[in-house]
Amino acid sequence: MYHHFLLVIHLLAATVWIGGHLILATRYLPEAIKTKDLEKLKTFKDKFEPIGMPSLITLVITGILMAYDYDVTFTKWFSFSNGIEKVISIKLILFITSLTLAISAQLFIFPKLTPKRYHYVTILIIVVTLIAISMLVLGSLIRLGGL
Repeated sequence: MYHHFLLVIHLLAATVWIGGHLILATRYLPEAIKTKDLEKLKTFKDKFEPIGMPSLITLVITGILMAYDYDVTFTKWFSFSNGIEKVISIKLILFITSLTLAISAQLFIFPKLTPKRYHYVTILIIVVTLIAISMLVLGSLIRLGGL
């Protein structure tokens, strides 16, 4: 029952995280590119962060707890020994990549965002959205025993 509770909380947080990025990528980004009005992206980012960041933190916490529930402890991360360890390790790599991109966006991309530099934020949004979707697909493979 404990694992199922963690899974439900994890999926709810994933819904917020992935849903927000899909809305950003499919609704706000095309409009911002078309109109060259990047303020809409900044506004969305500012409004999404108060719910997106707690969702991401929830994903990390519940993900680690579920990994431990599958006996994939810290010492087994990145061992790629079995199907579930492979999925968890790949998800951790994708999370670290996503975190690196988020830090880069906060420090370098959004502070210098201009219509001439919109391609940086476009690439960032698409990559982070694809990473989030990839992590969802990988997580679904756990029920099948992993990769």
